[in-house]
Amino acid sequence: MTCTFVEGPAGDIGPPGLALPITGDEGTEGTLGFPGLKGEKGTSGLSGLPGIAGLPGVKGPKGGPGRVIPPPPYPSPPRGPSGHPGLPGQPGSAGPPGAPSPVGPKGLSGPPGPQGLQGPVGPAGPDGTLGDSGSQGETGVQGPQGDPGPPGDPGSPGPTTSYNSGFLLVMHSQSETVPSCPEDMSTLWSGYSLLYLEGQERAHTQDLGQAGSCIRLFSTMPFSYCNMGTCHYASRNDKSYWLSTTAAVPTMPLGGTAIREHISRCVVCESPAPAVAMHSQDSAHPPCPPSWRNLWVGYSFLMHTGAGDEGGGQSLTSSGSCLRDFRAQPFVECQGPRGTCHYFANIYSFWLTRVESSSSSSSSSATLKEEWRQRQNVGRCSVCMKE
Repeated sequence: MTCTFVEGPAGDIGPPGLALPITGDEGTEGTLGFPGLKGEKGTSGLSGLPGIAGLPGVKGPKGGPGRVIPPPPYPSPPRGPSGHPGLPGQPGSAGPPGAPSPVGPKGLSGPPGPQGLQGPVGPAGPDGTLGDSGSQGETGVQGPQGDPGPPGDPGSPGPTTSYNSGFLLVMHSQSETVPSCPEDMSTLWSGYSLLYLEGQERAHTQDLGQAGSCIRLFSTMPFSYCNMGTCHYASRNDKSYWLSTTAAVPTMPLGGTAIREHISRCVVCESPAPAVAMHSQDSAHPPCPPSWRNLWVGYSFLMHTGAGDEGGGQSLTSSGSCLRDFRAQPFVECQGPRGTCHYFANIYSFWLTRVESSSSSSSSSATLKEEWRQRQNVGRCSVCMKE
């Protein structure tokens, strides 16, 4: 560090010297005094007055021509130095499965395996076909007649149970009352008289002489239709047709419990022999053949149609073609979506009529409105069974 010496203040004037003629020797130069103490900070002076504005400057010289900048695109700057390699990225998600590779060639057959253990003995095979009968031997000489043997022991009593015959008889009462089977027949079941069903505007009829026409439970729509894995019930205009009773024809469709009195009841019986219907095509009942008994008599019911031209018919040998009672509308139409039944005007029944044996030509056309005339014109029939 360098020290700087500051000249101190001048000393006071000394008193006047003695006037001696003798001159003394010149004194030596005094030593350098110590630096003085730092003076105190002076107070700030007053602000000076604003100065006088300066003279305007001299105009500078004219500038030179500017540098021409080329139009875009501008030349690309020089490529900088290559950066440091980046950090490795995160692993990517699994890609879609690749296309199946072609099937490789069939491998070579392996060496034959060791011989397996002996399996169990198989079941015995079926019996062989019966061999040809041998040639008939020569008839021997008839020997003398032997003595009669002693009488044999009495045989055991025969079975007391009767075996089922397998024949079925269906009886329709055309009333609310369930009919009774004949005395020598057993009752299998009772139900309601189904005539035919209509689905997809096609009729599927039931033979009234077969057990399928006697359904245990009644419903205005006893079936549903299924398609494309689903089943639908009472969602279209499918219909069911039932034999009706002799109750008065109503003017409005029937619903609820009021339908019951218009549906015929039936019974299925086990019979010893099949039943056969015989038609006279006359107003008199035909007699049964010898050794045959009469089960009931009625009117010759031939066929029927309902909505449109769909319907069905009865085989004239079936007991279902001989109905106990005649009426112009022997059946009623029931509709599932509405749950009602009604005698519509497009219901038609067809009956065998009387044919006069004296006339070979067809009878003249006529319209019969009275019930007694209608009955008189319908052929009669009998249901017979072999005894």
